[in-house]
Amino acid sequence: MLDSVQLARLKWSSRRGMLENDLVLSTFFERHTADLDATRVDGLRVLLELADGDLWDLIVSRADLGASAGPGAHAVLGMLRKCEAAHQTG
Repeated sequence: MLDSVQLARLKWSSRRGMLENDLVLSTFFERHTADLDATRVDGLRVLLELADGDLWDLIVSRADLGASAGPGAHAVLGMLRKCEAAHQTG
């Protein structure tokens, strides 16, 4: 589990220039902060290193995440995709 400083830093680093990514990431943190173990935090950091367009392409399934990204990145991507789907239906 993340402490409050680590969580604040992670949220700050997740701020994006693309509104769609910001919305999905905001929903992700609202829903899944308690689910962030060390593996998922590492995976989220991998995803946050991507350019906005590349991250969005992954979220909306226009691109696939390579196996080398690791299990944490794949787990977080699945969570992000569910958050994006919630925005589409809600």
